[in-house]
Amino acid sequence: MNRITRYIHATGTVSEVIRHRAAEKRPSGMLAFSELRRPVVFWNITNRCNLLCSHCYIRAGPGRGREDELTTEEGLALIDDLAEMRVPLLLFSGGEPLVREDFWELAGHAKESGLTTALSTNGTLITPAVARRLRDAGVEYAGVSLDGATAETHDGMRNVPGSFDKAVSALDNCRSAGLKCGVRVTATRENYAEICALIDLSLDTGAERFCVYWLVPSGRGGEGYDARQLRFQEIAGLLDLLIEKAREVDPAAMEFLTVDAPQDTVYLLKRLEKDDPSAYESMCTLLAHAGVGCSAGDRIANIDPSGAVYPCQFAQMDRLKVGSIREKPFSTIWNDPENRILADFRRKKDLVGGSCGRCSYRDRCGGGCRIRAFADTGDLWAEEPLCPVRREEPRDGA
Repeated sequence: MNRITRYIHATGTVSEVIRHRAAEKRPSGMLAFSELRRPVVFWNITNRCNLLCSHCYIRAGPGRGREDELTTEEGLALIDDLAEMRVPLLLFSGGEPLVREDFWELAGHAKESGLTTALSTNGTLITPAVARRLRDAGVEYAGVSLDGATAETHDGMRNVPGSFDKAVSALDNCRSAGLKCGVRVTATRENYAEICALIDLSLDTGAERFCVYWLVPSGRGGEGYDARQLRFQEIAGLLDLLIEKAREVDPAAMEFLTVDAPQDTVYLLKRLEKDDPSAYESMCTLLAHAGVGCSAGDRIANIDPSGAVYPCQFAQMDRLKVGSIREKPFSTIWNDPENRILADFRRKKDLVGGSCGRCSYRDRCGGGCRIRAFADTGDLWAEEPLCPVRREEPRDGA
C-alpha cells in the first residue's frame, strides 16, 4: 500500500511507527511499517457473488460456486492454523463473502481464536442488522467497493442495477453500527472522470479510507485491458488529486492510499522532495520501516476458495501456486525455505529487469507489480508498465 495520507502527514507518524513496529499487537494502520514478517492473509472464501463485475480478478459471479470450495471444517482448521501462526490480519474476500452460508461461523471462530479480521465486500448485503452483526462478530473494518459517483457508472461496471444505492447505504449502515469502513475503487477509463466526485461522496458517508486500485490484468480484469487501463498522464493526474486531497482533508477523517502500486511511492517521493522537504525526510524514514516494494509473497498471502496458496490475490495462476492447505498447513507452506516461488518474491528487488532493474529508485519501490509486468511482457521480472515516473509518454494509440 502507498499510504499517501501517512506520508503527507509523516512527521507525527514516525514516532508512532517506531513505537509499534516490533509489537505483537499493533493498530491495523501500522501493519505496513511492522518489522514482523508474518503475512496479512487475503482469503477468497468463495467465488460466488451476487454481482458480475467487469474487472473481477477471480471471475466471480452468480452461480459460479466451485465444487472444490473448502468445507466449513477445513475453513475452521485454517483459522486455527493462522491464529497459532499469529498472522496480523485475516481479510475475508470473495466473490462476495457474505453469500457463503457459513460466513458467520467462520468469522465467529476467528474472533474466538483472537484473530483480527476485515471484510472486502460489494456492500449490497450490508443492511443495518448485518452491519451490527459484523461488528459483533469482531470484524474490524469493511472495505466497500464503489466504482463511480453515479449509479450509471457503478452499476454499469458491476452489471447489476441498484448495486450503487445498496453500496452507499452499506457505508451509512456500517457507520451507524460503529463499524469502521472505507471505499475501494478500481480506477479505469470508465470512471476516471468521477474520482473527485467519488471522494466527496465517500466523505459525506463518513468512510474512513479511500483506496484506489489500478486495474490488474487478472481474471475479467484482463478482458479489454489495454482499452480500459489508464494512461500514464491520467495516473499521474489521479495521484496529484489524491495528494492534494490528503493535504486538505483531516487525517483523522479520511486516509488516502493506492493499493498494489509500489511505483506510486516514487511519484510521491519526487513530489515531496520538491514541495515539502520535511515530509520528504519523514517519508524516507517510514519507507525504511515499510520494506521495499510489493508485499506479495512476503507480507501478503492469498488463499483461494479451494485452499490453493498464492503470493497475492492477483497472482492466481498455476505457475505461481505455492501450495495447498489440503496438502500442508498454511504455516508450513509459508515458512518453507525451499519454496522457490516464495523465495523469489521475497528477493524480487534483485530480480527485476528492464528499466526497473536500472532505475535509481529501485530501492524505494522494488520494481512495482509483478503481475502487470507478466501480463504486459510474459516475463515475471520485467519492468512495471504503469510507472508514471519512468514512462511518462502514452503507449502507441493512447
